[in-house]
Order: sequence, then C-alpha cells, then structure tokens
Amino acid sequence: MKSRVSKSKFKPHALKYFRQVQETGEELIITDHAKPVLKIVPFTEDPLEEIKQLRNSVIKLTDPTEPVAQEDWEALK
Repeated sequence: MKSRVSKSKFKPHALKYFRQVQETGEELIITDHAKPVLKIVPFTEDPLEEIKQLRNSVIKLTDPTEPVAQEDWEALK
C-alpha cells in the first residue's frame, strides 16, 4: 500500500520521508486537502526496471469481445 502524507506534515519532515522512500522503495503520495497532488518514487538507474515487473503478468485473450460470465471474474470471488 502506498503511504500518504499531507503537505503540511511533509514540509517540516521532508528529509525523513525522503529516507523512508529510499530505504523501503515504496512510493509516497503527498496530499493537499486529502487530494493526491505529488508522488515521490525511488530512483532507479534502469528506466525499464518498472516494466520488467510486469513481464509474464499479461494474460492472452483470444477473443476479447466475448462476454465474460459473472463466475469468471476473480474480483467477485
């Protein structure tokens, strides 16, 4: 789960939050009046590193326009 912090709490403790992102590798969302406005992500040398995580996660659909039965939806299980 992504961490969230308000701008007012982030400002005086910015370095602490930067270290947290660096150490954990998790994203940090900065909010303004409960709306997300900024995202701090850890730096990676390889710009394709994020895409590599998706490798082999796509399911091939032979007929994407075919209706799906309700019992086939994993989200409903």
